Amino acid sequence: MSSVSLDRTIFDADHDAFRHTARGFAEREVAPHLDRWAREGQVDRDLYRKAGELGLLGVGVDERFGGGGIDDFRFNAIVIEELSRIGAQAVVMGLSGFNDLVAPYFEALATAEQNHRWLAPMVTGETIGAIAMTEPGAGSDLGAVATTAIPDGDHFVLNGTKIFISNGILADTIIVVAKTDPAAGKHGVSLLVVEDGMPGFTKNGPLDKVGLSAQDTAELVFDNVRVPRDHLLGEENKGFGYLRHNLPQERLSIAVTSMALMTRTFETALQHSVDRNAFGRRLADFQANRFYLAELATKIEIAQVFVDRCILDASRRELDEVTAAMAKWWVTELHLEVVHRSVQLHGGYGFMKEYDVARDYLDSRAGTIYGGATEIMKEIIGRRLTKA
Repeated sequence: MSSVSLDRTIFDADHDAFRHTARGFAEREVAPHLDRWAREGQVDRDLYRKAGELGLLGVGVDERFGGGGIDDFRFNAIVIEELSRIGAQAVVMGLSGFNDLVAPYFEALATAEQNHRWLAPMVTGETIGAIAMTEPGAGSDLGAVATTAIPDGDHFVLNGTKIFISNGILADTIIVVAKTDPAAGKHGVSLLVVEDGMPGFTKNGPLDKVGLSAQDTAELVFDNVRVPRDHLLGEENKGFGYLRHNLPQERLSIAVTSMALMTRTFETALQHSVDRNAFGRRLADFQANRFYLAELATKIEIAQVFVDRCILDASRRELDEVTAAMAKWWVTELHLEVVHRSVQLHGGYGFMKEYDVARDYLDSRAGTIYGGATEIMKEIIGRRLTKA
């Protein structure tokens, strides 16, 4: 039983073969361990090596650095969809966080030497990457970051705190957003590569979140960390522009994740409403429930068509900031609606953590927050609409 009635036409035979590989990986290497990882607050490091061996990391990365050399976001989307298919949203944030967030910065900005040093080992899964943007006092407003990296000869002296950093505990290589010219505001932002073990760099966590328990989230503290100047990604004080350029792909990645997860959750609720009886009838036979199901199925279909168009645009390098913002806020908010109604259809069972729908309820809540809150997405869209 499925909520999807429209054929998806954006994939070809190569994508189908890649999906087969990704699905096998998800079912074999991820699904059996999800409960343990949730208890431990992080996945096994070995998961990244196994993903790297199958070519699931860095599909778009240049072959010189061990990647697939295929610049096609559809492959990224497939990894997300297959992990989401088994309810592994926390794992999506790790593996696809590299593909859609960390790797693009190295691909666009790093020198060949930097990519051989840092990107290549992440593509194989030998090392793990992260990006540190959010701070206790600066979330969606990246121009307000307070972390500083003051130039000092051949080094930058890094001071500050980053919070809610995905892969923060496991990460060996971290892109840190910092002010190299604090007086210049957002025009003084730079991107620095910090390595685990640098003197003055400490990690706190995993942080105790409401959901996404298997996803390693940490606080990172930098106390006079001396970062060599050759750890600078791109040009000094150009970081804010780099962030704006790369954020649309991150936001689409979040939308694709919510799209796949809500489809899974809805199909579970639909099946439950057909199987479960109340007052001598199936739940699905009550008009109120049928209307809920009809409304959600329609919204899911419409959202999938829009997301697929965005995936194609991203594959052609044509996805713009506003369209990505539209996809991010609309799909993540719809995800919350679908999960809310699905829990209601499950009744008391929907409140039990042993049921997928209850775990989905907890995990889905973060989608409208990370990667830029819904309100920020609407601000981005509104400013473009009203720009003189």
